[in-house]
Amino acid sequence: MGIVIGVVGPHDLVDDVAATCEDQPGLTALRLDYDHESQAPAIVEAHAPSVEGWLFTGIVPYMLARDADVLTRPASFVDYSGATLLSALVRLQHEGVDVTRLSIDTLSAADVTTTFAEAGLPTDALRTLPYRPEMTSRNAVAFHRRHPGHPVITCLSSVHEALRDEMQVLRLVPSVHSVRVALRQLLLTAEGQAQEDAQIALGLIEVAGEEGLLREAAALGGTIAAFRGGTHLLVTTRGPLHEATGGFTCLPMLARLAGQNEAVRIGFGLGRSAAEAESLARRALARARRIGEVAAVLSLRADTDIVLESVPAPPAAEHNLSVIARRVGLSVPTLEKLLEARAAAGDEPLTTREIADRLAVQQRTARRMLHRLELAGLAERTGNLTSGSSGRPLTLYRLTL
Repeated sequence: MGIVIGVVGPHDLVDDVAATCEDQPGLTALRLDYDHESQAPAIVEAHAPSVEGWLFTGIVPYMLARDADVLTRPASFVDYSGATLLSALVRLQHEGVDVTRLSIDTLSAADVTTTFAEAGLPTDALRTLPYRPEMTSRNAVAFHRRHPGHPVITCLSSVHEALRDEMQVLRLVPSVHSVRVALRQLLLTAEGQAQEDAQIALGLIEVAGEEGLLREAAALGGTIAAFRGGTHLLVTTRGPLHEATGGFTCLPMLARLAGQNEAVRIGFGLGRSAAEAESLARRALARARRIGEVAAVLSLRADTDIVLESVPAPPAAEHNLSVIARRVGLSVPTLEKLLEARAAAGDEPLTTREIADRLAVQQRTARRMLHRLELAGLAERTGNLTSGSSGRPLTLYRLTL
């Protein structure tokens, strides 16, 4: 079975980078191009289920996708320093350009200096604008215009388009060597992730009734079986457990089982073998017993224990914000603001942007909060709202606090 890599970049680079990737046996490249680098996060989010990893044609779309918190698969980007920059210098020098007086964006000053030193070129007259999260193509254009006597080297297609009619500008195109280096790095990361996701996860569950256990096991991609002493054994792997617990932060199945049983204690163990995972699961269950009637603990190697959820069973008709806050890892004031936002909207679904504005946080922070609530069964997605711009669609959530 082959590996599918999503290649993200501007129209004129994606095909060449993808073709280099497909020289690797068993690899298929999904070509995903954009008109402007700001579209990269929306492209990644839309095609995430179709790929095993991401290769970006440069650092800028990669950083935009990373900062938007949409990278759920291993990702890498083609580095334009080294071989790519050196080949551009040779080309410019061949055209009679003074390569000791250049205005260069995106690349770090250290990378530029190293490449020039290896080529035996001075760096005193160079002007560099390293990439920063707040940098935009408009910033880069303004930077180059402040140095009219310097030919431009840019990593951004939007900057090249803006300046090519007014000054000498060369856009860096990734070398085949740089693409292969980035692809090797991506494949190694993806292989490591796959091995980690396949790590054995065993859960020991103490609960009086068996109702719902088969469903919970299926949701974790695992199986359930009777264990000694009335305890149930849940067998799965690290990948599904990591996803179902929101990155090992909470365990929604605990709350669901607690709704049907007075006492529910769960201990998960992650190990390199079944014996190690069982030993760690026993340790986790022992700690869950010490915590209380309703508790879940994940035990890892190196004596690391993570309390996934510890919820005292509240009275049936009582909605205690402090209990909910402990369950989902949010503060009581944050939950109160969410309740106010829901009331102001007349219990209608809210977009992630509306939640972010209400709580005075960034949208990615609001998405994380809502994801936690969703895992705990306290929020549900009702669809997407397209804003009409090139940005990512806004997800609609109905709060059920």
